Amino acid sequence: MTNNREIIADNLVKRYGDFIAVDNVSFKVEDGEIYGFLGPNGAGKSTTVTMLTTLSVPTSGHATVGGYDIALQAAQVRRIAGVALQDIGLDPIMKSMELLTIQAQLFGLSKRDAVKRANELLEIVGLSQFTDRRVGKYSGGMRRRLDLAMALVHQPQILFLDEPTTGLDPASRRDIWTEVRRLNREYDMTIFLTTQYLEEADELADRIAIMNKGKIAVEGQPATLKAALGRESVNITLRDNDIAERASSVLADMFDKVQVDRRTVRLYRQNAAQVVPAVVNRLTEGGIETVSLTLTQPTLDDVFLQVTGQTLEEAVAPVEGETLPA
Repeated sequence: MTNNREIIADNLVKRYGDFIAVDNVSFKVEDGEIYGFLGPNGAGKSTTVTMLTTLSVPTSGHATVGGYDIALQAAQVRRIAGVALQDIGLDPIMKSMELLTIQAQLFGLSKRDAVKRANELLEIVGLSQFTDRRVGKYSGGMRRRLDLAMALVHQPQILFLDEPTTGLDPASRRDIWTEVRRLNREYDMTIFLTTQYLEEADELADRIAIMNKGKIAVEGQPATLKAALGRESVNITLRDNDIAERASSVLADMFDKVQVDRRTVRLYRQNAAQVVPAVVNRLTEGGIETVSLTLTQPTLDDVFLQVTGQTLEEAVAPVEGETLPA
């Protein structure tokens, strides 16, 4: 087994007919790093993950996981990488011990060693008290933790987590965060994390990449990306979109950059706090009533909005009647 825990993508392309889901994507995830992968629906995040985990073959380009080529050495990639995808494929009528024991035996462990490994993992993910309960009776958070345990059966050096906390309550989400940090810290495990929660990426990731329209739009450490914006923002929420558009026009000459996100106007400039009284006066003179006004330092949401033109909440919201590739 290799000691290489790097993930390297080199001009990865994935086409579906005339549609380019992933368009010449290149990046490097360092040994022992937590790498956050963000983007709107249809940006190419999950498609990239399916290629890196050997579930689909690139149209062109290549990548290595732990030093193994994802197309030419798929079996070796599967041996060293654990994968927990969005859709949890757990048999609802089975119990956790049964599932983990079978998974361990599929990776070559004897029945005795498989049972031992299953017990270890159930303790790690906090499910050792629920082995008599069928998986179909587990809560969403419990199923996510069991899915994580399944991905860890063969003691992988690299772990792919595709939106591991989607749909979980805040407490369960924090439990998963704690476990991800522990795996990274105690086992020096490289973790590739896609998420639709900016707080999660900011909390966990050493570096992040934001994909947009099949390409990586920006990459770097969260703190560096936020600092690069270099400006405070005044965020004004109005009663409706039309009033927000009016407010942006009234205030545009006072700021370096203005963005309207539905009912919220975001205005950016250095030392924005100093002009807040002038902003309030101008809105009052224009007969524009605000719902709220806040002053914030740059956030990952600001970075996301800058590179994609929308907030992450808006970017991942399903569109009725529309199916988008991930």
